[in-house]
Amino acid sequence: MKRLILAAACALALAACSNPEEERKAQEAATAAAKAQQEEKAEGVAKQYDMAVAGQDWERARIHGGSLLDQYKDTDVAARIEPGYAEVKAKAETARELRRMQGLWQYNQVPVGSKGNQVSASIYSKERVDVDGSGPTTVQLIFRDHPEWKRHAYLVLQAGDFRCPQCTVKVTVDDGKPISMAAWRPKTDEAIAMFITDQKALWKLARKARSITIEFPVKAGGTRTAVFETGGVDASRMPNWWN
Repeated sequence: MKRLILAAACALALAACSNPEEERKAQEAATAAAKAQQEEKAEGVAKQYDMAVAGQDWERARIHGGSLLDQYKDTDVAARIEPGYAEVKAKAETARELRRMQGLWQYNQVPVGSKGNQVSASIYSKERVDVDGSGPTTVQLIFRDHPEWKRHAYLVLQAGDFRCPQCTVKVTVDDGKPISMAAWRPKTDEAIAMFITDQKALWKLARKARSITIEFPVKAGGTRTAVFETGGVDASRMPNWWN
């Protein structure tokens, strides 16, 4: 292709010494050769783009599509992919956000003697919460499956305490209406934990929602609110839960 452009340039130079018509033809030939080279390069990028789209690798498709429309915007290939590129970008953003939320979860599997394994899925609140006036700290939501104690869902504080020998928390899914759920605080000093009685319902809400908001009573007085971006949970990591 480079030889073709060089040949066209030489022809243009020679035509300048002859007549205008030959010069025009030489110029057209050089332009056509340059366009052909751009189209060829664009096709190479487009193949990568098409492969990414076919494999639903939207983030990779967004990169190749952006490169194509930026570097080869005047090519026929760019004109072909441009109408559908906005949708690809939207899907890429959705995929990126899902990957971010998936990374918020932690999964653990711990042997419990000869009885089996304790399996858990946990996530920290989106923002730290000041529970007792000592400053903002994390709130953790844990779903646990123990071979003896079975399935539980509970909140854990790093400071302060719950006001909940028996109480009610309010759970909101995304922008929906609050749902009241019974909860209780076990008599233990091992952890500052509060269990949600209907763990099955909470698990199902967490799986279906982008985020859930839990309002809970605290010993310092009043209530506090923690938001958990649960949309990236991998339910297959908790096989004995209600999936």
